[in-house]
Amino acid sequence: MKFFVDTADVAAIRELAELGIVDGVTTNPSLILKSGRDILEVTREICALVPGPVSAEVVATEAAAMIAEGRKLAALAGNIAVKVPLTWDGLKACKVLSGEGRMVNVTLCFSAAQAILAAKAGATFISPFVGRLDDVGAEGMDLIADIRKIYDNYRFTTQILVASVRSVAHVTEAAVIGADVVTAPPAVLKAMASHPLTDRGLEAFLQDWARTGQKIL
Repeated sequence: MKFFVDTADVAAIRELAELGIVDGVTTNPSLILKSGRDILEVTREICALVPGPVSAEVVATEAAAMIAEGRKLAALAGNIAVKVPLTWDGLKACKVLSGEGRMVNVTLCFSAAQAILAAKAGATFISPFVGRLDDVGAEGMDLIADIRKIYDNYRFTTQILVASVRSVAHVTEAAVIGADVVTAPPAVLKAMASHPLTDRGLEAFLQDWARTGQKIL
């Protein structure tokens, strides 16, 4: 499974990239706002840090304008994935941009039917939002399982990019199902290293080491 980090915070991306666990980055208008940076400037900087796909989202809602914005964003770097919403116009833009050989991430997916359309339109990635489905009483991971089965049945090459990830459980459940990618905030990726038994075991080891009176350095 590939790990994308869901942020426009360059410092956070750099730290995770240096550890070698980041395969790509996803951004959106809300994350750009949070960064306080110019979208073109910060996106270029992120693309230089991460060799894998960097999703940059269009803000237009009509197909022709989405295509124009997508081309401008894609011109920033060779690893840009143009992010478009799963609307009818977004699907039209996906078809054109993917036909031009550009990576396209179709976002705001909430149903298997939408995921089928995105794959048919040539999407590189489909981004189902599991956390937002959980918020309204649905089971977000059920959608991931349905999309995985459908894509496998018909050999769609679109990669399932699990988004709106809120917890470590979301990450591990997506891995069990067989999602291709998970995009998560830095805090969730870091939380994957934590376990109370790890902390307890380390504390015991350190107490025993102190009793030896020894030093390594």
